[in-house]
Formats: sequence, structure tokens, C-alpha cells
Amino acid sequence: MKSRNPRMDRRKVLGLAAAGTVAAVPMPAVAQSNPAIKWRLASSFPKNLVGLYAASETFIKRVAEATDNQFQIAYFAPGEIVGPLQTLDATGAGTIECTHTGSYYYIGKDPAFAFGTNVPFGLNARQQDAWLFEGGGNEALAPLFDQFNVVHFPFGNTGAQMGGFFRKQINTVADLNGLKLRIGGLGGQLMQKLGVVPQQLAGGDVYPALERGTIDAAEFTTPMDDEKLGLAKVAKYYYYPGFWDYGPLTNLFINKAKWQELPPSYRAIVQSAAAEASRAMLMKYDAGNPEPMRRLVSAGMELKPFSREILEAGFKASQELYAELSQKSAHFKRVHESWSRFRSEAHLWFSISETRMDSFLQAALRR
Repeated sequence: MKSRNPRMDRRKVLGLAAAGTVAAVPMPAVAQSNPAIKWRLASSFPKNLVGLYAASETFIKRVAEATDNQFQIAYFAPGEIVGPLQTLDATGAGTIECTHTGSYYYIGKDPAFAFGTNVPFGLNARQQDAWLFEGGGNEALAPLFDQFNVVHFPFGNTGAQMGGFFRKQINTVADLNGLKLRIGGLGGQLMQKLGVVPQQLAGGDVYPALERGTIDAAEFTTPMDDEKLGLAKVAKYYYYPGFWDYGPLTNLFINKAKWQELPPSYRAIVQSAAAEASRAMLMKYDAGNPEPMRRLVSAGMELKPFSREILEAGFKASQELYAELSQKSAHFKRVHESWSRFRSEAHLWFSISETRMDSFLQAALRR
């Protein structure tokens, strides 16, 4: 039997291809399943706030790695595309594909947005995740977010925040009367009930306002971020706890149509990457807060707890606020019912499982 002439075979294949009779060679499976997609993420948080930025950074990196760099998401700092408090609107309108922001920045649209981040006297970081993923929280919030044309994923937690820097000592509720405090969200509405005059200021405006005495106090987040603002130089007393921000989440909002266009594999990757981003942020804050706290104390800042009187008055005011907002917003009423049931059970369990051990260890390690 004569051997086949490879040159003749090649001419034959080329001729058949020209005639359209040869089936197309399929593209590699990876290329088919990983289409090239480019998104923009407009953040409400700048890169110099490293704990907050850690969520965006981790998320973007993991999405790219998991798709062989086919799904690229570009980070844009506040103001580069839209202002830091306009990113939700821009995402819902499709101007950008997604945003990293704080849900409670948008309580002017509906007070129920606060539950996506945190409400006064609420849940700590672990409890917040438990409510969202196991206690019905995500399902309770979904109709609200759907109304604004976005899909939501929890996107990092700072852990319990501080109560802020004060120019004078605050011992009683009476000391709060007329005090101008930089604070926003439901925390501002709560503190107003205690006589505080809430002030809305961007992060970059806080130091000069406090230095000039335009405001009397300012809260931001935790020592890791607060130290960068330099507030301890102009306000000596650093109060805790930030009872309006016990376990505040930040949030990833994605335009609903863009989300639905993603292949199922990409949706799964986004969900996994968002979960990893949440973990990265909390680890960054938990590991990063002790050292700046030591530096602040060494520099002369005085650490002060809010008195029991102030905490009791704040808690009572929070219950009044929830009742008022439930009358104004059907979304708030519905979500609050889910949240409050979970809060009661969660804090009961923590009082048995962890609080006593935490208290013992904290005392023992200070001896």
C-alpha cells in the first residue's frame, strides 16, 4: 500500500475549506466560557483608607484571576466619575456597572437603606453576616434594592467603630445639648434626639472644621482611619463605643441588567470574590487598629467611655426612632421586623457563648 502524500492532503483540505465543506475548528473551552468583559467600579472610599480600599482591591484581583484576566474591573476613586454619594444612582442608571459604597448613605431615599450597613444599637460584624445570609436579611432587603435597579452583596465590615473625637469631656446627656457633632445617617438622627446638632461633612473637611471650632466633635471610623485624619491634634478626648456603628458593613451594588448579562460562571465568581473581599476588610481592621490606638494614646489623646447614662438614653431614643421610621416607610417596617427578631436571639446567644469569656480574658490580660 502506497503512503499518503501529505502535500496533496494539505491541498485537498485547503480546497474543501474554500468550498465551505470543512467544519470550523471549535475555539478552546476557556475562551468560550470566559468572554472578555470590562466593568467600572466607582467607589465612595479613597485608596488612602486602606481598610475600606482592601475590599475593592481584593474583589477586583480575584475576579480577574478566576477568569484568566478576561473579566476586568477598573477602580475609580470618589469624584473620578461621580461624587462619593452619587454612586448608587449612577449604578442604577447604568452609568457605571458597580459601586463600593455605604448603603446608609442613601437613607434620604428610604430609611431602610440603613439596614444594609448598620443601625444604632444593632448587630456586630459576625451577627450582621449571620442575619443577612442565614436570618433572612438579604431576602428582606432585596425588594428595596430591586426598586433602585441594583443587585446587592455585602462587601466588608469595619468592625465596631469609635464614638469620635471631642474637644471637651462628655459625661452626661446634658453635656450633649447643642454640641455640633460631625455624624451622618441614622446615627445623626438618633443623636439629635439627645440634643446634638448633627453636621454633615466630607472626610477632608473634618479637620479644619474641628480646628476652627466650627464643630465640637467628629466621628469617622476606627483608629486605623481616624489617625490619618489627625483629629487627635485638635480634639483631645476619644470616646467609645460608637453605638450607632456597632458592626457597619459596606456594600457592593451592581446594575441589575449588567448582572443578568453575566454568564452563570461569572456570577458565581463575583459572589465568591465579594465574600473574600468582606473577609479581607474585617481582617485588615482587626489587625490594623491596635497599633494606631497605642500611638494616639502615646501622643496625649485621652480614651474615654461613654457613660452608662448616655448609652441608656441613646438606646431609648433608638427605639423611638425605629417606631417613627416604621410609620414613614413600609420597607423600614418590614425589614426592621426581621432584623429586630434576629437581634434579640443573636445577643442572647452571644451573652452565653462568648461575652463572659471575652470579659474574663480582657480583664486577665490586663493584670
